[in-house]
Amino acid sequence: MRQRIYAEQRIPYPLRRVGNRGEGKFERISWEEAFKEIGQKLRGTIDTYGNEAVYLNYGTGALGSTMGKSWPPAATPVARLMNLVGGYLNHYSDYSTCQITVGMPYLYGGSWVDGNSLSDMENSELAVFFGNNPSETRMSGCKAKTLQHARFTRNTRVIIIDPRYTDSMVSVGDEWIPIRPGTDAALSAALAYVMITEDLIDKPFLAKYTIGYDEESLPKGAPAGSSYKSYILGQGPDKTPKTPAWASRITGIPPARIEKLAREIAGARPCFICQGWGPQRRSNGELNCWSIMMLPLLTGQVGLPGTSNGCREGSYSISLQSLPAGDNPIKAKIPVFLFTEAIDHGTEMTALNSAVTGADKLNQNIKCMLNYAGNCLTNQHGDINYAHDILADESKCEFIVVWETAMTDSAKYADILLPDLFRFEQVSQIGTGGDNAYMISGQPCTTPKFERKTLYDALTLIADKMGVKEQFTEGKTQEEWIKELYEKTREKDTELPTYDEAMEMGVYTRKNPKGATIAFEAFRNDPAANPLDTPTGKIEIYSETLAGIAATWELGEEDLISPIPVYTHGFTETDVPTDEFPLRCSGFHYRGRTHSSWGGIELLKEVNPQEAWINPADAKERSIKQGDKIRVKNAFGEIELLAKVTPRVVPGTVCISQGAWHDADMYGDRVDKGGCINTLTTHRPSPLAKGNPQHSNICQVTKA
Repeated sequence: MRQRIYAEQRIPYPLRRVGNRGEGKFERISWEEAFKEIGQKLRGTIDTYGNEAVYLNYGTGALGSTMGKSWPPAATPVARLMNLVGGYLNHYSDYSTCQITVGMPYLYGGSWVDGNSLSDMENSELAVFFGNNPSETRMSGCKAKTLQHARFTRNTRVIIIDPRYTDSMVSVGDEWIPIRPGTDAALSAALAYVMITEDLIDKPFLAKYTIGYDEESLPKGAPAGSSYKSYILGQGPDKTPKTPAWASRITGIPPARIEKLAREIAGARPCFICQGWGPQRRSNGELNCWSIMMLPLLTGQVGLPGTSNGCREGSYSISLQSLPAGDNPIKAKIPVFLFTEAIDHGTEMTALNSAVTGADKLNQNIKCMLNYAGNCLTNQHGDINYAHDILADESKCEFIVVWETAMTDSAKYADILLPDLFRFEQVSQIGTGGDNAYMISGQPCTTPKFERKTLYDALTLIADKMGVKEQFTEGKTQEEWIKELYEKTREKDTELPTYDEAMEMGVYTRKNPKGATIAFEAFRNDPAANPLDTPTGKIEIYSETLAGIAATWELGEEDLISPIPVYTHGFTETDVPTDEFPLRCSGFHYRGRTHSSWGGIELLKEVNPQEAWINPADAKERSIKQGDKIRVKNAFGEIELLAKVTPRVVPGTVCISQGAWHDADMYGDRVDKGGCINTLTTHRPSPLAKGNPQHSNICQVTKA
């Protein structure tokens, strides 16, 4: 924390760009100059192009730290200001979960789908994790401790399916099943084949709670042979039985191990199946995560203690009231991953070709961007070289404002760069949770240095230039808003301490009164009284809605949208190795960073160096040894980093942690010396969610 607050990269003053976008060349200006220019540019954009030309970019760098929430953008102070001056183009979903949050409601209904909490594993006989790595992805390791407690309480057997032998496997795993990245749907289909052919499924559960499993339960309008069972047994259009031998050629897992795993899952009572967000962050991600969710459905292991629904584990949280943002007159929204497309050719984006919601099409390209607490302009976006070309062209997006604490790669693309504060430098509250709920309330541990301001204070002065200051503040300071919002939360959640007590306590925790979250417990107990939010009220293994989307959307080659979960390799250009790029390349979350946050701290980089994990067989073929400096290259770009030669990664695959700070001369050779994996990722979105397939990559590795 100290190194981050006092880091050399921190931004001390308001800055104006003097070089090209992406060069990182700025001059110091006064706050008055910054407010005046931002006000004029915002007003000019709105008057010339309309409010739809203003876009609030995605960011979570200060998630929940002040004013309730900073994500989604509809709940931020920036959104409140823009709504007072006519609105803005919004986005939906996020970079972490786009495919699963968009895809899963077609199966389970609702807008967000979670499974049972990890603590419920103590009631399980067997737990199977697909790409789930709580020891590293849940910062501070609290989930890992929950995992260990649950595992050792009952001696739950834990199987982890992942391209890497993760830290979760080290700490709690009993068996690692290595799998080629992006092939989870093929494995799931073969597991289903064994369960169906050996009569290991729960037929009464499927008949009572689902539709579309077999031909008898298909909706009336569905074509013959389109049920899930028909697909698995090879009685559907592709005429290919999804046998373990078929899946083995795709996944690299021996047929005998697939057969054994199927019997283990079907025989365990209860069985806890969950997945991380890695399997869905691919070009075939929607189908990947949906296919995994079929396993607890086939065995009837949903809605009961010790089971789960195949999603990521659920949580019990405290949700604080957000700053009221008002109504946005602009109803159009774009998928979060497509902002570069909306800059380049927004007027060509429609509901049918780009999943625009709230409107049939966009009426304007993005001309102005407001980017708060986020590094997704480049660093966390797909294909950084492509994003640079879009952002560097000032005739496309004419004005970019960035609020940041440090000079990140995205900050280098700002026209006006404003210095922000960490939550430790201002009054803040955050409410969240996991197995237990918690809230952190804090007063500043130090005064703001140089000319840094809170976001609220900066927006207040911009609102003044826009003529809406009184409406924006309602006469309140930031802390007065926080107090008022907290009291509104306490009206609904009477167990919470008073504001003064919360600030004195610092950390407030609360145990889940139910002990554990049980997903779909009410639906399981009485489906008639508690129907799901799907068209039929049941779990829709076959989705008529998806069938309609597949028939009406404008889809590109290999853009597969299916009414049932099926396997596809994804996009050939990113998922199928070639002679030129023979290795798969997959990202992962790293214990040394939270996304790109902390990525500039030298101490953390020293103890958590940026490395490419490569199997000894692949390294030997390339004369690469542990610690060598290497180059990883594909059709989108080239990065330089260290080699980690280890059997903890499946052969034929390179794994690179995401979030490293991009460091390239973008007006020179563009070779990224920071090792940012998004130099290598595509900007082509997944078919249904239009999400970021940032684990779908092929590459070549050489010594630098």
